Amino acid sequence: MALPFGCSDRSGESPRLKRAGHAIVLALGGLLLSSFGAAAQGPSAAVLTNTCFSCHGTDGHSAGAMPSIAGKDYDYVVTALLEFKSGAREATVMDRITKGFSDEEIEALARYFSSQ
Repeated sequence: MALPFGCSDRSGESPRLKRAGHAIVLALGGLLLSSFGAAAQGPSAAVLTNTCFSCHGTDGHSAGAMPSIAGKDYDYVVTALLEFKSGAREATVMDRITKGFSDEEIEALARYFSSQ
């Protein structure tokens, strides 16, 4: 039997509040599942490359003294970034920047810039 508008059932909650609670739970569940999907896809090169653009130019096309990295070979970019990260290659700031990237993120950056 339906309760009049605004009345509560035995639990003390109104049916409207229960429906709202269920909607919130479903929405949060959907967000949680979508975040797992995004994590499974790996890092977004579009976001990661923002770190590079201030020195190496938009999309890796440098207009200044820094080398352009757009169009570089994938293996070259991975090797260079891993060498900066390990300290095997001398750098002014790249050694510090690359320490913040996982190997998967470095590979995503290399895929992005080698395709430019």
